[in-house]
Amino acid sequence: MSSTTLLRTLQTGHVGLNVTDLARSIEFYRAVLGLQVAHEGTEADRRYALMGRDGRLVVTLWQQSAGTFATATPGLHHLSFEVESLDEVRATEQLLRELGAEFAYDGVVPHSEGSASGGIFFTDPDGIRLEIYTRTGVDETGAAAPTSDAPTCGFF
Repeated sequence: MSSTTLLRTLQTGHVGLNVTDLARSIEFYRAVLGLQVAHEGTEADRRYALMGRDGRLVVTLWQQSAGTFATATPGLHHLSFEVESLDEVRATEQLLRELGAEFAYDGVVPHSEGSASGGIFFTDPDGIRLEIYTRTGVDETGAAAPTSDAPTCGFF
């Protein structure tokens, strides 16, 4: 029996992220993604927050790390969140600029040259790479893709 038979319905569940400062990360994900804390563990050695939206768990933050996100080791490459419109991407970009977030590229960029889809690429307070994108409208901005021969999201 193949796994496709066993897994007839499959979608991503929540994503667990290690963070260095739970309170700071809660505020970041609340402000940027509109997530709310569904449950929080507050014991000194077991601090975590289950964060979601519309009754669905999206991200779990675990305060059990030191340093910053390591992009040179195997593991998570980046998290991507889809929104409905280019206006939402641009509004989020403005908010992130006000929060002092670091961007991989300046402004909204397409996923590839001539692509209608694209977004913003940035890091959270611990250096975890994030993307907020939309499927349409980016081709109308005139922005060039940062990489001409590979997907933009793969090389930031």
